[in-house]
Amino acid sequence: MHAEFCLERGDGTRNGCGCHVHFAGYLGEVPLLGSKEEGSEGLVVVHIIVSEFAIQSQEILQFSTRINQPKFISTHEYQRPMKGIDMIKDIRGLHHVTSMASDARQNNRFFTDTLGLRRVKQTVNLDDPSVYHLYYGNENGSAGTVMTYFPFPNMMLGRPGVGEVGETQFSVPKGSLKFWQDRFTAQGVGGLETDTAFGANRLCFMGPDGDGLALIESADDNRAPWLADGIPDDAAIRGFAGARFSLHDTAATEELLGFMGYQRAEKEGDVTRFIIPNGNGADTIDLAALPKTPFARQGAGSVHHIAFAVDNREKQLEVRKALMDTGYQVTPVIDRDYFWAIYFRTPGGILFEVATNEPGFNRDEDTAHLGETLKLPGRYEAFRDQIQANLEPLAA
Repeated sequence: MHAEFCLERGDGTRNGCGCHVHFAGYLGEVPLLGSKEEGSEGLVVVHIIVSEFAIQSQEILQFSTRINQPKFISTHEYQRPMKGIDMIKDIRGLHHVTSMASDARQNNRFFTDTLGLRRVKQTVNLDDPSVYHLYYGNENGSAGTVMTYFPFPNMMLGRPGVGEVGETQFSVPKGSLKFWQDRFTAQGVGGLETDTAFGANRLCFMGPDGDGLALIESADDNRAPWLADGIPDDAAIRGFAGARFSLHDTAATEELLGFMGYQRAEKEGDVTRFIIPNGNGADTIDLAALPKTPFARQGAGSVHHIAFAVDNREKQLEVRKALMDTGYQVTPVIDRDYFWAIYFRTPGGILFEVATNEPGFNRDEDTAHLGETLKLPGRYEAFRDQIQANLEPLAA
C-alpha cells in the first residue's frame, strides 16, 4: 500500500535533505514516492510506501523525518501509478547476500569447513576498515553463489522478525539432505528441521549467530561446486537457490519484484514464490506474509542487504533509471572493487542492491589463490600494517 501524509512543518532547523522517512522500530529508510509539496501554510505532503498493517496499528505515527521536525496531521491511501512503465528485463537472479556476524574466525570456519564453500575474498568493510568483509562462494565467486559477511567483534545478536531477509537458501543435489543432516548433527549445528516447500525437500538450520539458512534439493542445478575436503560432489552446495523475505504485508514487494522482472509462480499457505526467468540459478524469492510478527532488530546473524545481478554497468544504469522513474530513491553507482553497486530501500524495509557481474573477484589475485591474503582498496593500502594489526587472523 502507498500512503500520502500531510505534515505540519516543525520548529527545527532545516537541513536541506528530506529524502527519506524513518520509522521507529523500522529497519532503515522508507523511500519517498515523489517530491514533497509545501504550501504557504507550512504544510508538507509526502508520498511514501507503507504497509496496511502499519497504518492499522498506528505504528506509522511513530516516525520522524528530515523535513524539519514535522508534526503529523493526517494520512490517506495513495496509489502509485505504474501504467506505461516498462518492466526491468536485466536482472539475472541473486548476485550475493551480505549478513553480519559477531566473530570472524567462527564465521570463516563455519562457511569454509562446515558448509564447504570457498573463501574467495578477504578484504575490509569499505566504510569501516577495522572490520573484515569476507566472501564465500564457488571456485570463481560467481554471481548467485556468494555469501558475504561483516563480522563485527562481539556484536549483539539480531532479533528475527519482519522487514528482513528471514532465510537464505542454498541449492544442493537431490538426495543429499541425509548427508548434510548427519554432518550438521556431528558438528553441533543448531536449528535442524526438515520440511518440503514448493515440491522440494529442505533442511533448515542456523549459522553461528542464529542466521536463518536452508539447504534445498534440486535435481537440475548444473552449476559446478567448490569441492572441499569431506564433501562429495553429489552433496556439495551449488550456490544460492534463493531467499525468503519476512514481511507484514507482501503486496508492495510483489509489485516491486514484478517490476524487476520476477514472475509470480505459486503460493503455499502464507508464502508466495517469485521466479526470475532465464536466471543464473539463484532464481527464487519467497515472500512470507507475517502480519502479527514484530519487526526484526538487526544484529549478528541478520542479513544486511540482498543483491541482484546484472551483466554490466550499462545494464545497471538502465535499471537505476527505471527504478528512479518510478519514484525509488537509488544511490549513485558505487565502486566495490569486485563489482559496481547501487542501493535502494524496499517497501517492506529490506535493503536491495543491484550489482554487476563485472569485474569479478580475480581482478586483484589469481583464481587459484582467491581469498588467501588480505586485499585492501587503494585508499587504505598506506594503512595496511595498522589495519592488519586490528584484524583477528583467520584460519587458512
